[in-house]
Amino acid sequence: MTLLAHGADTLTRDALAVLQPGFEGTTAPAWLLRQVGEGLTAVGLFGRNIASPEQLAALTAQLRAERDDVLVAIDEEGGDVTRLEVRGGSSFPGNLALGAVDDTGLTRDVARELGRRLAECGVNLNWAPSADVNSNPDNPVIGVRSFGADTRLAARHTAAYVEGLQAAGVAACTKHFPGHGDTNVDSHHALPRIDVDLDTLVARELVPFKAAIEAGTKAVMSAHILVPALDPTRPATLSPQILTGLLRKELGYEGLIVTDGMEMNAIAGTYGIERGSVLAIAAGADAICVGGGLADEATVLRLRDALVAAVREGALPAERLADAAARVRALASWTRQVRAAAAPGAPQEGSAPGIGLAAARRALVVTGTAGPVTAPYVATLAPVANIAVGDETPWGVAAELAALVPGTVSGVFPEGATAADVLAAAGERTVVLVVRDAHRHPWMAAALEALVETRPQTVVVEMGVPRAEPRGALHIATHGASRVCGRAAAELIAGV
Repeated sequence: MTLLAHGADTLTRDALAVLQPGFEGTTAPAWLLRQVGEGLTAVGLFGRNIASPEQLAALTAQLRAERDDVLVAIDEEGGDVTRLEVRGGSSFPGNLALGAVDDTGLTRDVARELGRRLAECGVNLNWAPSADVNSNPDNPVIGVRSFGADTRLAARHTAAYVEGLQAAGVAACTKHFPGHGDTNVDSHHALPRIDVDLDTLVARELVPFKAAIEAGTKAVMSAHILVPALDPTRPATLSPQILTGLLRKELGYEGLIVTDGMEMNAIAGTYGIERGSVLAIAAGADAICVGGGLADEATVLRLRDALVAAVREGALPAERLADAAARVRALASWTRQVRAAAAPGAPQEGSAPGIGLAAARRALVVTGTAGPVTAPYVATLAPVANIAVGDETPWGVAAELAALVPGTVSGVFPEGATAADVLAAAGERTVVLVVRDAHRHPWMAAALEALVETRPQTVVVEMGVPRAEPRGALHIATHGASRVCGRAAAELIAGV
C-alpha cells in the first residue's frame, strides 16, 4: 500500500513538474504557492504580473520561499516583445536591430545586460531568443523578432545572444523550432504550414538552432507549425519525428524542450490543451507552457490529471514523463547553483545600463537629409498589434520627440486612415510619419505614398521590417519599435 501511494505521489509530482503555467496578479496567489509546494517546478510571467523591478523581485522571492529552485520564466525578447517593461517600452532594441548592426560582441553584451536585469529580479529562464530566419517578409508574427533573413547572420547572433544571456545566469530558450520564419499565418490564431523541401530546411531553418545548441542553450521551444517534409500530419510541438527524431537524435540536443503556449489556437483549437499536452510530452517535449491566456488552478489541475490518466491508461509511457520531469529539475538545479555562486549584494560584472540605447542608435539606417524640425506633427499609422507583441506596450517616436522638440503635436491613425486625414490634423506643420511594416499593409503604403507626394518634406520613420523603398525627405529605418529605437530616431530628427 505504501509503495502504491508513493508511486501515485511520484506520478503526480512528475505531471506537475512538466507544467509552466501563468497566473493573474502581481503577487503569487495561494493556489500557485500550494501547487509549487506539491511539485510544480516552473511558472511563467507575463506583463500582467509585473509593475516594477522591486515588485517583481518580491514576487520571485515569494515563490522561492516555497521552493528555492523554482524556474521563473518570462517572454522577454527585448525590442517589441517585452514583459519587463510592458507599460513603458523596452530599454533594448530587438533582434532585427542587432542583426542590422551585425556586431556579435554587441549582441552578446546586450543579451548579458538584459539577463543581468532579469536575474536581479529573480527571473532565471527567458523564452528567448528567436532563432527564426525571417525568409518570408510578409510573416505576420516574427518580423523584427528575427535577426534577419540571412541564415548565417541569424545563426551567429543567436549563438551570441544565448552566450550573453546565460553568462548572466539566465537560461536561454531558443525558439521556435524547427523555424517559424517562412510562415504567413500567426500560430496564435491558426496552424501555419511550411511547404519547403528537406534540403531547404537543413540549409536555412535548422542552421541557427544548431548554432544555439553548440553555444549551450539550456532550452529550446517548439513551434506550432506543420512541416510536411518532416511530419505530414502533426505540428512540430506534437511530432515525435521532429522533437525526438530530429532535435534529440539528429542534432544531439540534450537540454530542455519547452512547448510554445498550448492555449494558442494552432493547438487548442485543433487538439485541445489536455490532449495536446499529452501528445507533446509523448513526442519528446519536457515542459508545457500554458500561461498566456489560461492562468488559473483549474487549468493546472486539468493538465496534471490528463497526464496522470494518460500514463495509467498506457497512452503515455511513465518513463517518458519521468524523463521530462527530470530534465525540468536538472535545469532548476542549474539555476540554483548559478544563483548560489553569485555573491549576495555584489554588483554583477559587466553592467552596461546604457547599452540598449547605444545599440539602437547604431541600428538606424538613414536615407536623405533634413534639417532639425520645429514644432512637427507626428502621425503614427498604427496597424493591429500581433498577440506576441501585445497592444499595451507603447511604441513610436511621438513621446520621445516631444521631450526633445517643444511644440510637438501628435496623433494616432488606425487601419484605413488616409493621407487626407493626416494632413487635416497636421495643418501647416512638418509631418513626421511613423509606420510599422508598411510593405505588409496596403492602406498604410497608400497613405505614405500620397502624403509624400503632397508634402515632399515629410520625414518617414519605419519601425518594422524596412522592406519598402525609402520615401520622404528623410527616411529612418529603426529595425524595431522599442522605446530606445524611438528615442534614437527622435534624436536624429531633432538634431541632438
